[in-house]
Amino acid sequence: MNRMVSPHSSQNPLPRSPRRPLADHWKRFRRLMLFMAVISIGTVGITVWQLKAQGVPFHLHFMIAMGGGIVIALLLAGALMGLAFVSNRSGHDETIGEIED
Repeated sequence: MNRMVSPHSSQNPLPRSPRRPLADHWKRFRRLMLFMAVISIGTVGITVWQLKAQGVPFHLHFMIAMGGGIVIALLLAGALMGLAFVSNRSGHDETIGEIED
């Protein structure tokens, strides 16, 4: 009978990266998220500066919506990509598809 191996099974612990412990992967993820936060805030600043230079009238709700949309979109993209990196580097991706005999 072929069945999938549970990643939580005590018989088959998840393989770890031979070069780095698991905590190191999350440290890199947090560093990526900090980098993305700085980039997104910088992007909002550049966008506001460009729109003011072009003479676009600004209202409080417009600035909140525009800034929030930019920040949330960039942070979400960074988080999803970062989680894909953590999953790959920590060995979770290799256990998918393993079949126990």
